[in-house]
Amino acid sequence: MPQLHLPLKFLEHAARPEVREPWLLVLMHGVGSNEQDLFGLARLMPSQFHVLSLRAPYVLSPGAYAWFEFQVLPNGERQINEEQERESRFLVGEMIVSASQQLGVPAERVVVGGFSQGGIMSLSQLLTKPQSVRAAMVWHSRLLSQVVPQIAPPEAFEGKALWVSHGSADNVIPPSAAQATRELARGLPLALSGSDFPGAHEIRPAELQGSLAWLQSLSGPADAA
Repeated sequence: MPQLHLPLKFLEHAARPEVREPWLLVLMHGVGSNEQDLFGLARLMPSQFHVLSLRAPYVLSPGAYAWFEFQVLPNGERQINEEQERESRFLVGEMIVSASQQLGVPAERVVVGGFSQGGIMSLSQLLTKPQSVRAAMVWHSRLLSQVVPQIAPPEAFEGKALWVSHGSADNVIPPSAAQATRELARGLPLALSGSDFPGAHEIRPAELQGSLAWLQSLSGPADAA
């Protein structure tokens, strides 16, 4: 396995060695967490995926990181640090291109995925740089209004796929946020999957199983030598 040199700290779980055409799955954690959080899911992923779990660049406290800081205003609205969000989006984009090149995995076999704030980053990557990925897997997340003006033209989404799942009782990011993302996606020529699952701001077994089945269907049967 090549030693990867990337602009963000990460953990990795290699695809099975006999897979001829590996896929790349880039996972991004939620605010206040770290690269260990979603890395526990790596061994559950279809064996054709080389999994990278990234650490966000901004330190909140020891072991707790964010892709960007934000505050909740008295009216409940979230005000994000737009400069941090732009910088993180740039870094994630650079990381994906660099990892793809170093691993020899073309963009049509790259999936970005994330939970909560990591899902925001995944969705933003697909919407603003669809040429760099095949699909995004978005768990319990939302679309940033700052990203909407930068969405690529519709024809750039031909052949792309998007998974959006949420908790029906999510008390951190309301289910209406997922609905708004789906409404936007329905206006684009991409394959939209996912649904709301019983539960709060967490990935429960049924949601994980649905996500894994989607990844498997996207990437097809493991390509064994």
